[in-house]
Amino acid sequence: MKLFVGGLPFDCDDQELKEIFGKYGAVTSAKVILDRETGKSRGFGFVEFEDKAAAETAISKMNGGELAGRKLSVRQAEDRKPGGGGGGFRSGGGGGRDRRRF
Repeated sequence: MKLFVGGLPFDCDDQELKEIFGKYGAVTSAKVILDRETGKSRGFGFVEFEDKAAAETAISKMNGGELAGRKLSVRQAEDRKPGGGGGGFRSGGGGGRDRRRF
């Protein structure tokens, strides 16, 4: 079972994340998501447990807890929707009447 972990301290790395959650059961993977351009943590990551019960225990114990002064948000990760992101900085529209100035 894969968990989303938000609110991570920006100096947290994969190994530390694995150690923190490892006390609840066997962790098969732990990944802190990094900014592509800066290489620095984006403040969230994913932890995958071998066992569903261990993952559920980790959620109940860690969600809402604090790590290095930051409040954690821990929940079951959602599967990515087919078709992927899009996103980026050119997504969306809007603007309205101020958009065209001559």
